[in-house]
Amino acid sequence: MHTLLRLGFVALAAGVLATPAAGGERTYQELPSEIPAHFEPTKAGFDFERRTVDIPMRDGVKLHTVILVPKGATHAGILLTRTPYGADGMGHRGDSPHLGPTLRGYDNPADIVVQDGYIRVIQDIRGKHGSEGDFVMNRPPIGHGNPTAVDESSDIYDTVDWLVKHVPESNGKVGIIGISYDGFEAMIATIRPHPALKVAVPINPMIDGWMGDDWFHRGAFRQQMIPYIYGMVNSRRSDIGWTSGYRDDYDLYLHYGSAGDVGRAYGMEALGFWQKLLAHPAYDSFWSEQALDRIAAKEPMTVPTMLVHSLWDQEDNYGDMAVYRALAPRDPEHKKLWLVLGPWRHAKTWERGESIGPIKLESDTGTTFRQRILRPFLAQYLKDGAPQADIAPVNAFVTGENVWRKLDTWPSACRKGCAPTMQRWYVEADGGFGEAVPASGADEYVSDPAKPVPYRVRPIQPWSHGVPDQVDSWPEWLVDDQRQFATRTDVLTYVSPVLDRPMSVAGEPLVHLLASTSGTDSDWVVKLIDVYPDEVEEQPSMGGYQLPIAMEIFRGRYREGYDTPKALVPDKPLEYRFPLPTVNHVFQPGHRVMVQIQSSWFPLYDRNPQTFVPNIFNAKAGDYRKATQRVLRDGQNGTYLELPITK
Repeated sequence: MHTLLRLGFVALAAGVLATPAAGGERTYQELPSEIPAHFEPTKAGFDFERRTVDIPMRDGVKLHTVILVPKGATHAGILLTRTPYGADGMGHRGDSPHLGPTLRGYDNPADIVVQDGYIRVIQDIRGKHGSEGDFVMNRPPIGHGNPTAVDESSDIYDTVDWLVKHVPESNGKVGIIGISYDGFEAMIATIRPHPALKVAVPINPMIDGWMGDDWFHRGAFRQQMIPYIYGMVNSRRSDIGWTSGYRDDYDLYLHYGSAGDVGRAYGMEALGFWQKLLAHPAYDSFWSEQALDRIAAKEPMTVPTMLVHSLWDQEDNYGDMAVYRALAPRDPEHKKLWLVLGPWRHAKTWERGESIGPIKLESDTGTTFRQRILRPFLAQYLKDGAPQADIAPVNAFVTGENVWRKLDTWPSACRKGCAPTMQRWYVEADGGFGEAVPASGADEYVSDPAKPVPYRVRPIQPWSHGVPDQVDSWPEWLVDDQRQFATRTDVLTYVSPVLDRPMSVAGEPLVHLLASTSGTDSDWVVKLIDVYPDEVEEQPSMGGYQLPIAMEIFRGRYREGYDTPKALVPDKPLEYRFPLPTVNHVFQPGHRVMVQIQSSWFPLYDRNPQTFVPNIFNAKAGDYRKATQRVLRDGQNGTYLELPITK
């Protein structure tokens, strides 16, 4: 009986799902789809309109562009950002009908856009995400290693031209702003600009990838940028992710050997930009011709430009200051160039800024920058009838003292007549550091490529990528306590007596290193450090903290010229001279000044094999050898730092 009932139910179901057709055949009858052919969401409660358009360039390529227009906008300025990171995501960041939450996130000055009613435009650069064309990493200007008829400047020109003609709510005034790669776009916009481009704000821009920004630092390859390169160049939408299998990047990069071996293991020989890196390890014309500071120095200054520099920028701490040095002498009346130095990491400017790492800054430096400096600066160029902004040519935050200073020029400590004096501080016997000229002598250590000095306390993970139980501490590693490294036998440490008065440094400290190596190549890493008192009553965790103020690496093979690598003479004392990154800091009474010297900084930088090979990307296992390093004291001609002291 149960079997008969089941057969009856089956027959009933079949009757519902099928009906007789002509000739007695049965056909399946679909229920109507519940998804419409097209659905247009309502915009109830929205305070802005989102438009997307593919803007045609002069060569026919179309660039995907997101335009966000505040509701009721008329005669509004346009604030443009161009990016390789996805305009759709940057222009649609919140489940909100309000423009502020929608924009909140990477490279969006959401508060300023909302407060001043700007039309926000975000565009995918050529060859990335929704834009047509071919992607070239940091595509150089026409004629500077670029034989084509288009570049980023021409794309920006064509974009600005389209916007002022096709966005009726605008007043015909466009500003461009951006961080990092987007900052590179903001800077290159000033080369042959459209007349409607009224202002540019490059923030932490990529300017010279070899000399000191993303790819190299004075010859040493920034190995931990490999995953970034991999993700940027492997696909238009950057949707093929990097995989590791290691908890600690120190183990990952040590396992593969040279940086070239890492690339080969991941199939990066198929990536065009990676091939360029392998082919140009020295500062040849490939790099020097596309360095934006050099290019900008030869172009007319027509667009008012505010350069924004982060004093603890872990990614691009070279380029904006190089541009400032190139352009400031050409603007003695301070009509085209402004500079901001903030106590930030890379890309911190759109966030609050009361601290960096454990360092308390005593005010919200991010909001101060945006509201008191950037907002009035943009308004005077983009808003109809806005007053001229009372913005000093240089606005510099002084770390250690935690105050903003308004200056006319940089480096300086006051509006006029306070340029720093370069003072020699010598390494001394028994680990001392001071102004007295030392007697001759030397300190030595053994540098072993099999056990390189880590640049951070292990395990080293630069980006968390949402991995559970993993802290994304890469952004602020430049303020990490250096005590763990001072105890290594392959790190030399020199420290001053306790200071009895404040000592202010502003500018670029210069390293004068007299050293020898038993190998035929060597890296030299020098760190300038503020050592806190052993006890800090108001913040006990800072007792004895060794705060890095400026740190840099130099690859020895480029001692005689960045474009001409040469083997070092074993055991011969040689001079190495190079600047540390820009500082603006006060060493307070009770603190001490420290210098650390070492020969590896791993895995941030690839290991020097310490045996000269034509191209370190192709170094073999047998090339990596121990070397005895000697840092020499020789009176006034020995090892010392020139500190730019203002008081």
